[in-house]
Amino acid sequence: MLVTNIHDVASKREITQQRLQVAALDLFEVQGYEATSVAQIAARAGVTEMTFFRHFTSKEGPLVDDAYDPVIGQEIAHQPTHSDPLTRAARGIQMAWRRVPEVGGEEVRRRVRIVAKTPTLHASLTRGAAATEAAIADALTVPGTPRRDALIAAAAVMGALNAALREWSLTDDLPLGSAFDAALAVLEDRRG
Repeated sequence: MLVTNIHDVASKREITQQRLQVAALDLFEVQGYEATSVAQIAARAGVTEMTFFRHFTSKEGPLVDDAYDPVIGQEIAHQPTHSDPLTRAARGIQMAWRRVPEVGGEEVRRRVRIVAKTPTLHASLTRGAAATEAAIADALTVPGTPRRDALIAAAAVMGALNAALREWSLTDDLPLGSAFDAALAVLEDRRG
């Protein structure tokens, strides 16, 4: 019985977070990011501002929060260390992408477009990308891999993923996972 209740709480939490994210995206698209308040987002989602802040640390949270860094780090750390850092990073990210729940492509596309149109959000996106890059570099830093090589590989992978994400956000022809796979394949095929 306890497990069922815990599961129900998790489901309610996920549902509330999704409602908040959809409300935020809808308002940001109609009113613009700057003209939208947390109070408006919470009201549209049918919750309090306090509830909003239980799910997101700031107004930009529904656009830029990313919970995938630990999964990425774990999968990269599990890659064979005899491979070069760039290959380990690319393959680890591919494995991590397969482990996370399917991300709604249109929702992500909307988030990326809003961030791209809002200069005040660019720094937040850069901080998020830097955190992911650091997680990748940390996972790559093992005996036999100089920290410099890990940092360079992490930056290369993040550059490829960010380029793929920007291009994908402007098109409707590929699922997001396919866009990421294509970017990582370019990195893995560099010696061919």
